[in-house]
Amino acid sequence: MSNFPPQHQNHSPGREHEMDPAPDYAPRYPGSGRLQGKVALVTGGDSGIGRATAVLFAREGAKLAIVYQEEHRDAEDTKALIEAEGGEALLLPGDVRQKSFCMKAVADTVSRFGKLDVLVNNAAYQEEVEDLRDLSEDQLRRTFETNIYGYFFMTQAALDHLKEGASIVMTTSVNSFKGNTTLIDYSATKGAITAFVRSMAQNLVEKKIRVNGVAPGPIWTPFIPDTMPPDKVASFGSQVPMKRAGQPNEVASCFLFLACEDASYITGQVLHPNGGTMVGG
Repeated sequence: MSNFPPQHQNHSPGREHEMDPAPDYAPRYPGSGRLQGKVALVTGGDSGIGRATAVLFAREGAKLAIVYQEEHRDAEDTKALIEAEGGEALLLPGDVRQKSFCMKAVADTVSRFGKLDVLVNNAAYQEEVEDLRDLSEDQLRRTFETNIYGYFFMTQAALDHLKEGASIVMTTSVNSFKGNTTLIDYSATKGAITAFVRSMAQNLVEKKIRVNGVAPGPIWTPFIPDTMPPDKVASFGSQVPMKRAGQPNEVASCFLFLACEDASYITGQVLHPNGGTMVGG
């Protein structure tokens, strides 16, 4: 059963280096070159699932561009972890809600590394609201602009550079499928992302670019102490069949599988690392 120390961070986005215990980002197995020579851009790549994915991609041979908002210490830590795997990392601070930034981030990635093979749309925002009437217009706008506008803008920017064999992987959520009583706006954006995955998969199939999604359940990331009250943090993840929260490195392998040629016959699909919650059936 999950049993984290009660904690809360009074800033958003959350900081991984302030979490107790630290999330487990470390890859579990030796690399086998599954992304050798590839270039990947990961949004929200400074911490949580994004960090674990970036470090795993580096172990598998990829060069990384890391998009993040302003968590510079976490981003520098992630860069060092990528370099420790023998990889290269380009840090790209900015706001995915701005199309101009997304265009520049992709352009800078291609300028640095010469191409783009994998796009991971992962950056997100959430805030709990008990009563829909208390959901402010500012929060609604921020949630949608971060979680779905940002995915559209980054994908639009990437399409000028993605070629046959490229892959797009997007982070949706278990809440896209089952809903959430206090994350209504967030869950709505995750439903939109699931539909975006399925639509773009059809749109790009003739270009032989695959598009898939990953729908995590409760994962121990900076989202949790940032957006939840301390008492909920303490029991976070205990509601799923496995009775515990997942770790970022238990999700990153899904992104690797979908990004590499192991998933060459898979597009328009969603993987469910969620601790046993049954969805969609």
